[in-house]
Amino acid sequence: MIDRKLLTADVVYNGLGIPRLGAGVALQTVQAETQIIAVDELEQLKSQFPDARLENAGLALSPAPVNAHMHLDLSSMPFSPGSYEDFIRKVIGHDRSGKRNLEAAKDGIIQLQKQGIDTIGDIVTEEDVMVYLLRSELKGVAYWEVFAPDPADADQEFNETVRLLKRFKELERPGGMRVGLSPHTPHTVSEPLLKKLVTLAKQNQLPLQIHVAESAHELALYKDASGPLWELYKPFMPYWQAPGVSPVQYLKELNVLEAQPTLIHMVNVDENDVKAVQTSGCVVVHCPRSNTALECGRFPWELYAKHGITVALGTDSSGSSPNLVLAEELQAARNLHGEKASLQGLIWSAVKGGYRALGMNPPKLTRGTNASELYIWT
Repeated sequence: MIDRKLLTADVVYNGLGIPRLGAGVALQTVQAETQIIAVDELEQLKSQFPDARLENAGLALSPAPVNAHMHLDLSSMPFSPGSYEDFIRKVIGHDRSGKRNLEAAKDGIIQLQKQGIDTIGDIVTEEDVMVYLLRSELKGVAYWEVFAPDPADADQEFNETVRLLKRFKELERPGGMRVGLSPHTPHTVSEPLLKKLVTLAKQNQLPLQIHVAESAHELALYKDASGPLWELYKPFMPYWQAPGVSPVQYLKELNVLEAQPTLIHMVNVDENDVKAVQTSGCVVVHCPRSNTALECGRFPWELYAKHGITVALGTDSSGSSPNLVLAEELQAARNLHGEKASLQGLIWSAVKGGYRALGMNPPKLTRGTNASELYIWT
């Protein structure tokens, strides 16, 4: 017996082109196996399959989205809204408690599995977490994080990073997680080390992620070494010399943007910063709930759209977001940006933008695709 139904939603995206309004997906079930038999305008599908029953799926239909920026090893950290600087202090305390570990990462993975998401960009600080991710069924990139602001440590930190990355690369499997590299921020990795790491990434085709322009006080740190962020970091990096330019322009001057790192947060930027990102071809990851919770400001979605920059979505960490649910992140972005961000654009970012951020191609919903690959946003 053949059973057919038409699923419709506010937005339908098949992984190609632009998400559509007024469209649907035709499903056919034969002997308990359900496949997609067409993705088209809803009226066309009704004409083509007049006997199929119609069902409204809700917000959107698409391939599975990507959580492009996470800190899975912080999944045991309590949600800690407040100033960005206070949050960093709490992260340091949580780290020293020993609870930033593999068990926390496993808890985060369970949250992902419940959502049907298996493609991620994760920042990794523990070796056993990296090994676990590379052996897991997840896909995407696990970025080994480097935090080393003292220029005197540059050679030692670089050599240790090379050793670890070589070990991790040996664990990569076709179709599984890939190894990437994440210099934490442009100010918490010394200039000589940052240059070395970027050269290493380019030579070995390692994906890069960097936190940039997150705190509302970051510009003051870079302009003249002042403000709350400087007061936070001064004990750790007394040798910091403010470059006198924005964080994005600093990366441009060091030729870091040429390596096309994925840039995380990018809230506190101006149009010159955005133009530099557009010229370099970098992808930006937007974490709206984290930015709101940590009082970072509003991500200028419309400015990135104006310059045609690919934006992805990420949930950041359990410490800076209430949970790791990407659908709630998308809804938060809708609430935050209003008419400045269309639902079509947000779905595109969650799917195509996410895969681009990780250097991957999204799956396509075409005739013959198993219905299990259809992601339903309710």
